[in-house]
Amino acid sequence: MTKPTFAIVGRPNVGKSTLFNRLTRTRDALVAAIPGLTRDRHYGVGRLGDRPYLVVDTGGLEPEGAGVFVEMAKQARTAIAEADAVLLVTDAREGLVAADRFIGEELRRAGRRVFLAVNKTEGMDPDLVTAEFHELGLGAPHAISAEHGSGVREFVDAVLAEVGGNADPEIPDTGARVAIVGRPNAGKSTLVNVLIGENRMVTFDQPGTTRDAIDVEISIRGRPYTLIDTAGLRRRGNVFESVEKFSVIKTLQAIDRANVVILVLDALAEISEQDAHIAGFILERGRALVVAVNKWDDPGSYEREMIKRGVARKLNFLSFAKFHYISAREGRGIGQLMDSVDRAYQAAMAKLSTPKLTRALIAAVIKQAPPRSGFSRPKLRYAHQGGSNPPIVVIHGTALKSVPDTYRRYLEGDFRRVFRLEGTPLRIEFRSGRNPYTD
Repeated sequence: MTKPTFAIVGRPNVGKSTLFNRLTRTRDALVAAIPGLTRDRHYGVGRLGDRPYLVVDTGGLEPEGAGVFVEMAKQARTAIAEADAVLLVTDAREGLVAADRFIGEELRRAGRRVFLAVNKTEGMDPDLVTAEFHELGLGAPHAISAEHGSGVREFVDAVLAEVGGNADPEIPDTGARVAIVGRPNAGKSTLVNVLIGENRMVTFDQPGTTRDAIDVEISIRGRPYTLIDTAGLRRRGNVFESVEKFSVIKTLQAIDRANVVILVLDALAEISEQDAHIAGFILERGRALVVAVNKWDDPGSYEREMIKRGVARKLNFLSFAKFHYISAREGRGIGQLMDSVDRAYQAAMAKLSTPKLTRALIAAVIKQAPPRSGFSRPKLRYAHQGGSNPPIVVIHGTALKSVPDTYRRYLEGDFRRVFRLEGTPLRIEFRSGRNPYTD
């Protein structure tokens, strides 16, 4: 049997994301005292003893809403339909309110198994505080504190006792971890939705709709991937809300744990310093990169030529990366984009043998020797691989501290050409042997 799936639902700001983090023993879901912070379905894995389960954090369900809150409710209802059990979270300090009754009635109509959690009960009498919640008719309410952990284990134990389910002993291959990043409203979540074939991510014509980094495991053409949709990265001076600061942190963390990054650019907006800043951070972290210039179906032929020139001029330091001009909305160019992601992943994780690296090094030195430093010339003797993601080539020799950056870049380009390392940065480290005549 597969792991049972629990959907956490409730009105905004009752502690759903705090409970998600408690159940998964992570800090993957953003938590702040702001209604509507969680907007997409957020999946995680939890475990009680030897019993694992999947848990889904959702946005708030409200009787009435407008704009993005309607889309949030759609995401919550999709999670409810997928779940084996629904964990309805309420707030003990606010008591039973009309929105709780509305959600309870909707869950009864959906015919799902519902388990009621009365949150924020720390320092309160459990029997007294849960009494009024019996009115919902959803079974015995459980007094918990998601923030402090009290009552949570007993609550999950009661859910698992009824739902059951055993772990699948085989761990699935999640494949390449692909982070999709860019400025707000560039079309990142639309691209994710196209790739997975469903509206998993909330998309709305408003910058900043995505605030968290959301992982989605999918298979495309038989190959597994973990896609990471991220919040849009603004210039530092434009990051006002504390929530948005956390979103930036989550995006940078997503880049750190990715194998490949898709940088999404908006063809209708001028390539800015912020786009170059994001690209520079990706390069600094050594991540394989594919650039997707989105909304390519809108500009005319002249505008397209100007956009390509601007991209080439402002992102010329990304010569190792493949550029694709796509329309996520229309699904155009997506196949070629994922082909480049595959090649970039293979290059980032490539295993380079010491004999082949050394032969490539010797050939490069014969073709162009390093410049002299004073009366001597650096001697590059042999090379081996020092790591992957990105590939690191360690070169041993003597007097290597005097090798200039221009020669380092020459070697990087030559190694990339010889080993066909498309889409990934390459780092070279020089290690000089001790000079026996120093003393």
